[in-house]
Amino acid sequence: AWYVPCLASLETLQELCRKENLRCKSIGITNRNLKSYEVEYLCDYKVEEGTVYYLVKWKGWPESSNTWEPQKNLKCPLLLQNFLSDKNEYLSRVREGKALKVRNHIKALKPAVADYIVKKAKQRIALQRWKEELNRKKNHKAMILVENTVDLEGPPVDFYYINEYKPAPGINVINGITTGCECTDCPAEKCCPKEAGFILAYNKQKKLKIQPGLPIYECNSFCRCGPDCPNRIVQKGTPYSLCIFRTNNGRGWGVKTLQKIKTNSFVMEYVGEVITSEEAERRGQLYDNQGNTYLFDLDYDSDEFTVDAARYGNVSHFVNHSCDPNLQVFNVFIDNLDLRLPRIALFSTRTIKAGEELTFDYQMKGSIDLTSDSADGLSPSRKRIRTVCKCGAVCCRGYLN
Repeated sequence: AWYVPCLASLETLQELCRKENLRCKSIGITNRNLKSYEVEYLCDYKVEEGTVYYLVKWKGWPESSNTWEPQKNLKCPLLLQNFLSDKNEYLSRVREGKALKVRNHIKALKPAVADYIVKKAKQRIALQRWKEELNRKKNHKAMILVENTVDLEGPPVDFYYINEYKPAPGINVINGITTGCECTDCPAEKCCPKEAGFILAYNKQKKLKIQPGLPIYECNSFCRCGPDCPNRIVQKGTPYSLCIFRTNNGRGWGVKTLQKIKTNSFVMEYVGEVITSEEAERRGQLYDNQGNTYLFDLDYDSDEFTVDAARYGNVSHFVNHSCDPNLQVFNVFIDNLDLRLPRIALFSTRTIKAGEELTFDYQMKGSIDLTSDSADGLSPSRKRIRTVCKCGAVCCRGYLN
């Protein structure tokens, strides 16, 4: 048996039901609300004979059903506030950013203003749905917010949120580990890190105490210790509420923390598709032409595999590069002890204030260093387009790769 998932939006299906006079409880159309009207957003404004009217887009109804309604009949103060805010924002941005005096007694909006207001309303709805989708799919308690006060860009197209590696066919990211530590109070002499020949990565405050370059071995699903074990940090997911936001300097989306993060704290895991290095080289050429960087080489022990977070990933997909970052990369082993396939965790390098953008150095990934010296020795097919860095750090190297 097979099926094709429905690609139509909930609103499209609701519109179809109402047009055809159909009921469908699963999408919220019942006898009770089949003919009901709820304001989705406001499209336009006019004044006729001293009465203020707004053009209303009704939720679950096509735009052809929009109607002009007197303001006194509207019981949607937040939507009215959004409408006025979007109108004033547009008027203040015209003429190359020179602020104009906003008149409060205009009788009608120019088409360009109304068009912007509608686009902004649709964007607001799309970003809200995206936020709800992200929070449904995440596997940790902390919230994910979405914010764009810069432009009309909506949710990314062709991006799918995942919580763990998505292996390409033929790649096994779980090596069938069948044993764990027997500790009742980790860490003990026979705890997982010591069995692997390394020290416990965390101190009593559950903060990182090892130097960059050393691996982290956490207790796994076969260990006797419980979920409160101090050696279970990365596997629990990010503990901080984060916000995916639109940057104002041409770097696209970014991520900022909504909570203070202390030094050496686990922040998030970098996940995506696990592919071979050969496939990564092929995709890398395409990404370079687009000016994107999502390939993360798993080169702890070898360079056989790469993580590609372009289409599949989590919040880390949106974390920008900086030559002076506040996050550091560490290799983590939990239920897979294959040295070729470590999990990638990002830890804070210093105290990060609430509202501050999170960044890491893309060259921490162990990718080929394409400086002017090393690039000369590569064949033409392996020379990569250099992506200009916009991190703004004092020590900026000028390029992402």
